[in-house]
Amino acid sequence: MTLTLETMSLIAVYSAMVVYTFAFIAFTVDLARRSAPAPVAVEASMSQSAASSARTTLLEKLATDAPDDGTAKVSRAMRLAMGFTILGWVLHVVAVVLRGLAAGYAPWSNMYGFAITATAIIVGVFLLVQFWQDLKFLGAYIVGFCLAFLGLATVNFYVAVAPQPPALQSAWLVIHVFVAILGTAFFALGGGLSVVQLLQSRREARGGEGMKFLATLPNAEKLENLAYRLILVGFVFWTFTLIAGAVWAERAWGRYWGWDTKEVWTFIIWTIFAGYIHARATRGWRGSRSAWLAIIGFAAVMFNFTVVNLFFKGLHAYSGL
Repeated sequence: MTLTLETMSLIAVYSAMVVYTFAFIAFTVDLARRSAPAPVAVEASMSQSAASSARTTLLEKLATDAPDDGTAKVSRAMRLAMGFTILGWVLHVVAVVLRGLAAGYAPWSNMYGFAITATAIIVGVFLLVQFWQDLKFLGAYIVGFCLAFLGLATVNFYVAVAPQPPALQSAWLVIHVFVAILGTAFFALGGGLSVVQLLQSRREARGGEGMKFLATLPNAEKLENLAYRLILVGFVFWTFTLIAGAVWAERAWGRYWGWDTKEVWTFIIWTIFAGYIHARATRGWRGSRSAWLAIIGFAAVMFNFTVVNLFFKGLHAYSGL
């Protein structure tokens, strides 16, 4: 039997999911290593400087990364996790490209295509960001999130390749939706950092008591600053998404804004993150309050993709379901 491009794309998606599963396991093993208790093996006669050196050596063995100084050795589990992630991402991208070739147009014109493309870009941005800042400790969150959405997409959102609706036969489909996905990717990373920030803040408030793996991660202030920078990039992309969507709406429907459900939620998301940036800039909303606002913003993005697309009817009803 001859395999079609659509079938090969689906096989590549399933293959990527298998590899991502191994990556997720390796990332969680790494977190478990970070949480391992330190052995009490320091002789009473050991000098204070030698004891400090021993603790540093132990930390290097337990912690795969030390984002504050970047000097700690990477564990075997982390190396395997990153290797599996890169391999899974390559298979993932192949699946998206094959889907696009099978359809003959950009593969994100329905929920299935959007889901596999968005998760590929989220993983790609996660890998790319490593050249700027060591955020591999978010690997279990990113890979787990994308793995779950790939499973949801293949089980509940999958539709066969079909002719493209007239309203989507525009270059704005590539520009508007692709930039929206980029914004979503940076919001996802910022949301993950904000969750870790909340955990780290609680641990610091308890004098270092709590989840042991947090001791190997940056402090809450640095996590907050990293989240802010990533969300700021995402906000720029989302602003362009809002503007491009209005331009496309005028071309397709003869008006820039019509209070369609999708348009409203896109603006709500923009407002939440605009409020986050403004509140943080005024120095009135720092710490846990800004973290929660970032998390709420990313939750709104997910609500927009799932609930709004599935249960709200409007001019943007192109889920294909």
